[in-house]
Amino acid sequence: MNRKTFEPDNLIDYKRLALEANIMKDIFDNYSEQAKTAINNWPEAIKQIFSYPVIKENWGKREHDIVIIGGGPNGLVAGCYLARAGLRVAITDRRNELGGGVATEEFRQAGFKHNPHAIYMPMVDYAPAYKDLELEQYNLQHICPEVQFAISFLDGSSLCIYRDLDRTCKSIEKFSKKDAEAYRNFYLRARTMMDEFIAPATYVQPVPAFDQLIRLEKADWSKEMMSLSEMSPSDFVEGNFESAQVKALMMYIICMWGMDPNQAGVGFLIPLYVNRASNYRLVTHGSHSLAASMSRDFMSHGGKIYSPFALKRIVVEDGEARGVELVDGPYLEAKMGVISTIDPSQTFLNMVGEEYLDDDYVESTKSWMWEHWSLFTVQMVLLEAPRFNSARNNPDVDKAFIHVLGYETAGDFLSQQDKIAKGAFDGSFGFNACFPTIHDPSQAPPGKHTGLISCMAPYDLDIGMENWSRHKFKEKTALMLIDKLAKYAPNIKESILRDIHVSTPKDVENKYLDMVKGSIKQGAYHPLQMGYMRPNEHCSTHRSPIKNLYMGGACTYPGGTVLLGAGYLAADAVLEDHGINKWWPEPEMVKKAREKGYL
Repeated sequence: MNRKTFEPDNLIDYKRLALEANIMKDIFDNYSEQAKTAINNWPEAIKQIFSYPVIKENWGKREHDIVIIGGGPNGLVAGCYLARAGLRVAITDRRNELGGGVATEEFRQAGFKHNPHAIYMPMVDYAPAYKDLELEQYNLQHICPEVQFAISFLDGSSLCIYRDLDRTCKSIEKFSKKDAEAYRNFYLRARTMMDEFIAPATYVQPVPAFDQLIRLEKADWSKEMMSLSEMSPSDFVEGNFESAQVKALMMYIICMWGMDPNQAGVGFLIPLYVNRASNYRLVTHGSHSLAASMSRDFMSHGGKIYSPFALKRIVVEDGEARGVELVDGPYLEAKMGVISTIDPSQTFLNMVGEEYLDDDYVESTKSWMWEHWSLFTVQMVLLEAPRFNSARNNPDVDKAFIHVLGYETAGDFLSQQDKIAKGAFDGSFGFNACFPTIHDPSQAPPGKHTGLISCMAPYDLDIGMENWSRHKFKEKTALMLIDKLAKYAPNIKESILRDIHVSTPKDVENKYLDMVKGSIKQGAYHPLQMGYMRPNEHCSTHRSPIKNLYMGGACTYPGGTVLLGAGYLAADAVLEDHGINKWWPEPEMVKKAREKGYL
């Protein structure tokens, strides 16, 4: 806000002033005549606060070059790149706080920071946005724990994945020397695939699958990648490893982001997930620090934020997106285009309208597939860090970033997936757990800790959807999961305070409208919804059948999990279509991939 004139810089300020004006007018009416006379003699600039309209219908029209729907990580990335290109950019969001799933909240007790959605950041070392936007200047920092994964077993044994390959192989050797060698060989090949193709391809517009296969024929690893593409995760794990313990961990790290263990056709993601299993990062001070840093960069380059405003419709005239109407808010005119980072159904069926779309496209949008599972999470306030039984044999377990618990074999994971597909869920399921404050003490008061249980769960609960909203069922299930955690870390029950916070798949859907069925990736990872087909062939390069309506959410290529790719590519498409210079350099990894003919 401009403190000299009390003029609002953003509608956040405008709405607050309107509310304050309403309250102050009520108070003013009760003042004595002497007090009113004194106030009326105040400088005009101060009296302006009384003049802001309380009736929102008078917002009028605001003119911008680009209007972005959704202030999640992809909306913010797109906004930052376009604002730095000199465009007049606005971001609108229905929530008070930007960031979407990149959230940090204090649920029960002050000083205890919880990350209810995104916490494991997978592509910090590759995503161009971190360097291009100079986010470190806003004190954005990450921690990459040396011990990335630890799976503990009931007999007190454990298996760890480290950042260091040799240490990982040494851990695997305890169960199988053959598996250690198999892991080493595949990891090295996966790292090559990652560096030479997967990572650079994540940040360029996709091409049709057949065209991409032709380009990759030159690569030494192309045949293996094509072979992997036809495999299911279960095929890969069973075909490469012999130890039950190793199979259990490998199955989990490959499928934890939603790959169906029995689904063939998306196996090209296996090298990605194996590689990333030793490279996850934690955002210091909480995941929302990422959103906060991008918000600051966006506004520092002239970006405007309209929040909290629900979306009414995308205005289409003569087959072209012209702007956005907000509920109880202004009309945002978009001279150059609109970027939607919400899902296809909301964007095209609800906000554009079927009358502007071909019948085939409408049918395609209606067939968009959501995940059949989401996450049941338990946020904990702890008096001390957990002490795992398995740490007696390997102290590194207590230092792990991600704990995998409740799976003695890969079969346990597969059985759980079968139950989820049928709508079954209870506290006997396995899960992953994280204790962020072990790595970042700033997320809790000195000496105290936070904990998170993330358990895969069905959206369509077989005992009735209403149970997702019943406190008794939620608490009972949460306590069962905590009991299971205590089998591996007995001190957890003495350490934990009663103030737990539970979130169900239905809670996620209610909180974020584009996380339908509690979706963690804005749509299932299915062969027909991946690569050039995400979300469909009409929107694969982040354009759409409506001129100047762009798509930039996780429902588009390259997908979800805070890759910071979709928003980056949406900004790329806007500038390319309008002949505006891209101020940022092409990433070196992309240049190298182009030189080799892979892109």
